[in-house]
Amino acid sequence: MFGMMQQEQYKVAMEAAVYMVEVDDLLFPKRDYLLQVYYLFANFVEFTEGRTLAKPLVDFMKLCYEEQGEEAVLPKTLKHFGLPDSYLENFERLRANAHLPLKLFLPDKTKHFLKALFASKKQVGILTDGNPVEQLNKLKHIDWEELSPFLSLLKIFFLKELAFRNLEPLDFLQETYAVDKADICIVKQL
Repeated sequence: MFGMMQQEQYKVAMEAAVYMVEVDDLLFPKRDYLLQVYYLFANFVEFTEGRTLAKPLVDFMKLCYEEQGEEAVLPKTLKHFGLPDSYLENFERLRANAHLPLKLFLPDKTKHFLKALFASKKQVGILTDGNPVEQLNKLKHIDWEELSPFLSLLKIFFLKELAFRNLEPLDFLQETYAVDKADICIVKQL
């Protein structure tokens, strides 16, 4: 169970009935996923090009990500290494469907928060933005550790899918969970 201090830490947040958490940067650092995708992509390019460039490619991608952000990585990488734009499609496909070499781990803060929610009998789900295929793929690579028994209680909702169906997320969640909107807490960061 949880000590009083841990429960107290989330006291304000524990007043809602339903909690929706984001995948990226809450369940795990998005960076952890992207760096593994960069590694896989660099090895794919090395194999395809038939020349040794996986290490410099992944090092460049990591540095570019850290200095200029996610959006700059691929265009700058292709330009820097003189690679054709045809690699864009390969990268996007890999990013969405990658079979990661390493598991993704929940930060301790997130684990404690989710444990506290489940211990308090709160309804917990995932409301995530981004490509639904990619977001679902990320979830498959998480090592849930001691939270594994609670996985069957999680419902997953994709903002892009709701938008495609012309559904307003809060209205949809209100109806799905049969609660007032005020009883829904969307958690994007801790």
